[in-house]
Amino acid sequence: MDPARFFAASRLVIVAGKGGVGKTVVSAALARAASRAGLSSLVIEVEGKSGLPAMFGQGALEYADAVLHPGGGPQGDGEVRARTITPDEALLDYLKDHGLSRISKRLVSSGALDVVATAAPGIKDILILGKVKQLERAGVADLLILDAPAAGHAITFLQAARALLDTVRVGPINAQAREVLEMLTDHDRCRVVLVTLPEETPVNELVDTAFSLEDRVGIGLAPVVVNGLYDDVPGLAADPASAASQADTTLREGEAEALAEAARFRSDRMALQEEQLGRLAGALPLEQLRLPFVFTTEIGPAELEGLAERLLVEVERLPEVV
Repeated sequence: MDPARFFAASRLVIVAGKGGVGKTVVSAALARAASRAGLSSLVIEVEGKSGLPAMFGQGALEYADAVLHPGGGPQGDGEVRARTITPDEALLDYLKDHGLSRISKRLVSSGALDVVATAAPGIKDILILGKVKQLERAGVADLLILDAPAAGHAITFLQAARALLDTVRVGPINAQAREVLEMLTDHDRCRVVLVTLPEETPVNELVDTAFSLEDRVGIGLAPVVVNGLYDDVPGLAADPASAASQADTTLREGEAEALAEAARFRSDRMALQEEQLGRLAGALPLEQLRLPFVFTTEIGPAELEGLAERLLVEVERLPEVV
């Protein structure tokens, strides 16, 4: 599939997954891959400080847009921007847009939002999603990427609109919830990319989340991203001592055993991940985009470029209709 067509399939992509599976890394890789396909993107972060800007070599995010990648250049890259959204800041914006700027800051500083949130659960999520909806409608970028809360919260986060429609029957909250739900259930406007590791528990949670989102929210699912895969390494079955002899070199004491143990670990790990990939494919009939394990504690610009390149390769192998 043509990457530009893939990334333009919906204006908003929500990236969700169990904590620790690398959904923020995937959000960054999606943005950079879309950039390399010539599309501009805005990454939206909702859970406080994350390592997203550092992956682009930039500082912390604020409510206002920050440029992570300027775009242009010889390849015609699209611009990548990012911002963070909190319920308080989204409420300030909402009140200002409705002519209530005088009382907006006082209302937030008084803690009234927490009182309302207690009386109407889901109101904070609707404030955030309402701001995302506003940005999506305004066409601020070719692609919006929402780095959603971890999977357990993601379901209630995305279900907030439907829940509020059941509890608040009239007024601006009802209207906001209805418009958010319309965005989430319109597959031309919004799809979810679920992220997992090739391990039993994350795969189980991804499958459960996928069915919950479809059944409870009616949201469209894009291909899933399987993160942290060990690539195949030729020669794992070779005997280290024989390989050293063929290379006209020698191994120090204990090195042959250590190399053989490392090869067994890698082979066992790859066998386990193949089992989980097959199990995922059997439980969830969605295409898989597979990203490699990155052997570093910090994802920086160089690692991000490698992941974006791999993601583009994975997208290109997709069938034309997904």
